Amino acid sequence: MDTFLPIPTHPPLHRTTVLRLGPGGAEVCEDDVVEEVPVALAYNGIVHAVMLATPEYLDAFALGFTLSEGIVASTDELYDLRVVTGCDGIEIRMDIPLDRFMALKKGGRRSLTGRSGCGICGLDSLQVVTRVTGTVAEGATLPVTAVAKALDRFAELQRLHRITGAVHGVAWVDTDGNVLALREDVGRHNALDKLIGWLVANGVDRSAGFVLTSSRASYELVQKSVAVGIGALVAISAPTGMAVRMAESTGLTLAGFARGNRLVVYSHEQRWRREDQADSAAA
Repeated sequence: MDTFLPIPTHPPLHRTTVLRLGPGGAEVCEDDVVEEVPVALAYNGIVHAVMLATPEYLDAFALGFTLSEGIVASTDELYDLRVVTGCDGIEIRMDIPLDRFMALKKGGRRSLTGRSGCGICGLDSLQVVTRVTGTVAEGATLPVTAVAKALDRFAELQRLHRITGAVHGVAWVDTDGNVLALREDVGRHNALDKLIGWLVANGVDRSAGFVLTSSRASYELVQKSVAVGIGALVAISAPTGMAVRMAESTGLTLAGFARGNRLVVYSHEQRWRREDQADSAAA
């Protein structure tokens, strides 16, 4: 059972009337579009960031953001978390230790609104963009067949994408290829933060599995993964150059172009195992 449940206020879908045009003519009908809502993340009474996000699993999102951005080092330092809904958006109010709050004030603040597709909008320091917190230890060996198995269910589990076609999906997959959790959002970085919140709250071993994302593997996904000890990231699309360099330097295993049993590995390829390698080892 999930520790976090969808926040019932601000539903993630909006029903609207549309005109469908096609070879057979025109049709007026109802359609669902995904919502993006301003979500303010406030620490000790001061708003640090305003992100545009899909209003689901916002408590997990806030926890994941707080950890992946290095605002606190563990859940023990997050004293309180409340989701407050207003007419213009949602504010998530969190209490953290004074020393963490003072460090946050000195660091790069996201006092401007971040676009849904942008993980760095509002930052006032270039150094914060390339910040990497630590490295990840080499975890369990990952069979390529685990990716193929996860991909078989990945699209089916993306409920909001199936309805609207407008969100990113990020999943946690174990070494057997089982999809244990999937989160969606208009922002890929938001979806990962929601997943991170679930992983941490449920005590999941982040070295024994991998993150599977429907989007490209951009640097902020690598950065957030490393910050919480995720050892492997697999994208259906391609990585960026900065993502590859960051993955190489931090120990994260990065792969892209996941298609069935096909995979392009960009860093730390020793963690991946093909079935023919397993057969040879057994012989």
